[in-house]
This record gives sequence, C-alpha cells and structure tokens, in this order.
Amino acid sequence: MVTIILPGYSAHNKSWLEETAQTIGTQGEIRAVYWDHWTDPEKKFNAKEKGRLINDITGAGASDIVAKSIGTLVAAYMILKSPTKIRKVILCGVPLNDLSEEDKEVVKLALKSIPSKNVICFQNEEDPHGGSGQLKNFLSGFDSGVEVISKSRADHEYSYVEEFKKFLLG
Repeated sequence: MVTIILPGYSAHNKSWLEETAQTIGTQGEIRAVYWDHWTDPEKKFNAKEKGRLINDITGAGASDIVAKSIGTLVAAYMILKSPTKIRKVILCGVPLNDLSEEDKEVVKLALKSIPSKNVICFQNEEDPHGGSGQLKNFLSGFDSGVEVISKSRADHEYSYVEEFKKFLLG
C-alpha cells in the first residue's frame, strides 16, 4: 500500500506536504510529491502528465491519495487511468474557481469511476478558490454521493491530518 500526497501548485504548499507526510501515520509507504516547478521555474506544470507519471511510478499495487488544490486534478487523472488500484481518496480544497470546464469534467468522471464511500472532500466554507457550497453544488450535479466535510474557514489551508488519518485507517 502506498499513500500518495499531492500538494497545491504554489511552493508554499511544501510545508503542508511535509507536515501531512510526517503525521499521516498510515501503513505502508508514504510518497510526498514535490512539484518540479518549485525549484525550476522553467518546468511547466501539466496535471494530466503528472498523474500519468505518478501512476507509473507507484506500480500496480493499491494506493491511497491525499490531494490539495491542483493536486486534486492530478488525483482525478490518476483515478481515471487506474480506478481499480485506488483504495481511498481525500480531496482538500478542490479549486473549482480555477478549473476549466474540461478539468471539472475530468474530476466528475474520476469521482464516478470509484465507489463514493471511498472518497471524502474537505472544503472550507469560504475558500477563495471555491467554497464548500460550490463543491456540494458541483457534486450534486452528477449525484456523486461523495461526502463533503465543510470547515468554517475563509482560507485555502487544510491541516486536518487527524481527520485524514481516521478516514484512511477506517
């Protein structure tokens, strides 16, 4: 079992990535993914390509995914490529305000391809990239059945590792 942790786009997400990786406490290997553009601005970020590369690296074994912000789109591409190897998924701060209609369709198709009981979303009520009400509305548009945990915050921070751990170990 591998737990893959996918951060948000900007380099300030490195601290969230490292804190989550150090404290998640799941069984098996934990793979914290550092985006190339954090250290080399010449590198272009392509969510679909990142999803493919990470899927290839993790092999055929079962995987859990914890993803924040643009990492949720990378997770969606991973799910679409190999839905049967994905065990549980935690999505935090899905950036609906920043995703294209095509990206939203990818997220929708990914969530429809795995059992809803294996996915949970944490979304702050007033997240500037898309609040919990927006996410609930988006998910209801295709009857996903995915649970949304709404947090009373007005930022894009998601330090809910104890709740992540409870879901993954449950």
